[in-house]
Amino acid sequence: MQRRQFTQSLVAASTGLLLATSSRAVGVQDPMDAKSVTIGCSLGTSGALASLGKELKQGLDAGFAQANAKGIHGREIKLLAMDDGYDAARSEDNVRKLIADANVVSLISCMGTANNQRILPLVDEAQIPYVAPQSGATSLRKAEYRSVFHVRASYTDEAQRLAQKLVSMGITELAVVYQDTAFGREFLADVNKAMAAAKQPAPKAFKLDAQGAQTAEVVKQAVAAKPNTVLLGTAGDITATLVNEFKKVSPSTPLAATSVALSGDNLRQLGGKASGIALSMVLPDAARTSFAVVRDYQKAMRALGYQEFSARSFEGYVNARVLAEGLERAGRELTRAKLRNALAGIRSNDLGGLSIDYAGGAPYVGSRFLDLGVMGANGRFIG
Repeated sequence: MQRRQFTQSLVAASTGLLLATSSRAVGVQDPMDAKSVTIGCSLGTSGALASLGKELKQGLDAGFAQANAKGIHGREIKLLAMDDGYDAARSEDNVRKLIADANVVSLISCMGTANNQRILPLVDEAQIPYVAPQSGATSLRKAEYRSVFHVRASYTDEAQRLAQKLVSMGITELAVVYQDTAFGREFLADVNKAMAAAKQPAPKAFKLDAQGAQTAEVVKQAVAAKPNTVLLGTAGDITATLVNEFKKVSPSTPLAATSVALSGDNLRQLGGKASGIALSMVLPDAARTSFAVVRDYQKAMRALGYQEFSARSFEGYVNARVLAEGLERAGRELTRAKLRNALAGIRSNDLGGLSIDYAGGAPYVGSRFLDLGVMGANGRFIG
């Protein structure tokens, strides 16, 4: 190639790169549509955690509908939710498409630990605001992810609270039944660390495969170990299957689990079998109307025709409220960058008994709320 041809080719390539870079910047710095704003989400409304995913989306819909009724700078918030079947590869594909869409100003509440492990590097590269990943995994909470705004307390916090409560009651012989997923493995590690910090023996661990195929055998093994309490590192339908199996094999074995263990549908299906299960909570009880935020949530759900309330739909509602607050603060000339800065500026924002505060900087975690509850025979928390 002659030198002149080489130079012309280099200029052409540089021009193409410049155009590509400018195109990528659209939607990041340029103002969004004045009449609407689109929020992207990838979640499992089919697959292993469909019940959790559907309830989460109900809460998101309720929160955004309530925000639209009040109005935010004359824009309608639209939720673009894409089903990924709780498959990490599909989550990644969905999020790539959402990020490339210049009309999508932010992401919200994509489900799953392994799913978010695939998503967060894309979010970081694009610098698109992402509110409330639907996972409490500590591995996702890295200081370099400055566009990610977690809302809930972490699974580590939940594991520590459960372990501390059990140890304070003199219950130290524990077993953990966990699913062989990113979530389950991390939960087991968190429980082990919490017990070590309390100078107590590590729990006996029993692993389920990712599909939970050998539930009956694992339950028999766990019961044979004669633990004082069994902690469940599982989520959704598999948890309900485990509870059913434990109640059949050893009804008196105490069970405890995290905030994501059971959907409202799971609790209704279990009925009285859910009685006595201890659960960690990252939000107030969705039935406790002494909290103003719970009253607002129930009102928003009823406005869309939903009469059943659950921890998962409540979490979706709260997540939508946090993002709506960021949109309000970002102002009329909305960009991804302005929204990101507005979210980072939220300080002690009281949603009605639940405070959101991102003052600590990255990794941004808005709420440290933690509580423990015990399920009653009617599928609601006692007390």
